[in-house]
Amino acid sequence: MNLDAARLDDLDLKNKRVLVRVDFNVPQNEKGQITDDTRIRATLPTVREILAKGGKPILLSHLGRPKGAVVEKMRLTAVGERVEQLLDTPFLKLDESIGPKVADAIAKAAPKTTILLENVRFHAGEEKGDKALAAEFAKLGDVFVNDAFGASHRDHASVCGIARLLPCAAGRLLEKEIEAFRRVLEKPEQPFIAILGGAKVSDKLKVVDHLLERVNAILVGGGMAYTFLKAQDHSVGKSLVQEDQIDLVLQAMMKAERMGVPIFLPQDHLCGTRFAEDTSAIVSGIDILEPFLGLDIGPKTATFYAERIAAARTVVWNGPMGVFEWPAFRGGTEAVARAVAACPGYTVVGGGDSVAAVEQAGLASKIKHISTGGGASLELLEGKELPGIAVLSEKKAR
Repeated sequence: MNLDAARLDDLDLKNKRVLVRVDFNVPQNEKGQITDDTRIRATLPTVREILAKGGKPILLSHLGRPKGAVVEKMRLTAVGERVEQLLDTPFLKLDESIGPKVADAIAKAAPKTTILLENVRFHAGEEKGDKALAAEFAKLGDVFVNDAFGASHRDHASVCGIARLLPCAAGRLLEKEIEAFRRVLEKPEQPFIAILGGAKVSDKLKVVDHLLERVNAILVGGGMAYTFLKAQDHSVGKSLVQEDQIDLVLQAMMKAERMGVPIFLPQDHLCGTRFAEDTSAIVSGIDILEPFLGLDIGPKTATFYAERIAAARTVVWNGPMGVFEWPAFRGGTEAVARAVAACPGYTVVGGGDSVAAVEQAGLASKIKHISTGGGASLELLEGKELPGIAVLSEKKAR
């Protein structure tokens, strides 16, 4: 896994048109109002540095999945308004992302102006990594900066295609992400604890396999725990189980045993009779009987997990411990969040739900690194190379 990307310091930015791939795929409500601008704020240090060094930032981003067509509600209008508010410097939002009119608007924009292009996924070639589209993007700039960690696991035209055509480097956000995952995957301080949750065990088995060679223990929660428990012949009632993954789970557990790495599973659960927010919550032991289903780790497990986390020097957390969106089943995830926040070691939280849980508990400022890319962070934890980072590393090596 090559995480040695070129940096912003390696580029001459003065009087240059600087194409910056950002990840402004932010949540919006039904009225089109942005409900969380974390990703926008996270990229502003890069934009401000480009401005300070005399460059003209030209921002490219996707929003949603318009599938290569113009979808009015997926325009970056609201995003542009928020960027302009936060930057408080000259700003221009364009209604297209390629073509002569765009090039002309960029050329006429006053110095110190930040320009936001329209949703790059309005072009069918974006997600296909189309070389011709990448060339059209590249015409608009002199150098390229990738600051979109959340899109760096995709070989798309605006992520990798431009980088292959222009001098390129990682922005400050991407640089922070690279350093955080390098620290936990290449030189973690021991003991190293991984906390894995979420609904589907199939989403996390590759992560388990890759981390077994690095961690001292894995704490499992969420829906994925019930497939592990079923594999151990425990009763799980009506809990979520991926039957087709049981053999793979058994293989993972045998590998962990051979390597002397414990995989801790919930010893008690918070259960309901229906998968519904208003179902009555009851505490069950390790076995869950019909008609109940597990919806959160129980209090004994939460305490045990918190004790393991408190003793760690490195912690990676990906995936909630239960259905934390429902107040009655939020306790396990919040207990883990508090433990991670209080841990004196180096802590990394990745994955949209885990990040949302930390922010919901008001603990985000106490986590050493919160990743802005759920899918990208998961692939790094699986040991995969991210195309958007790899191309920056390849260009640096030349």
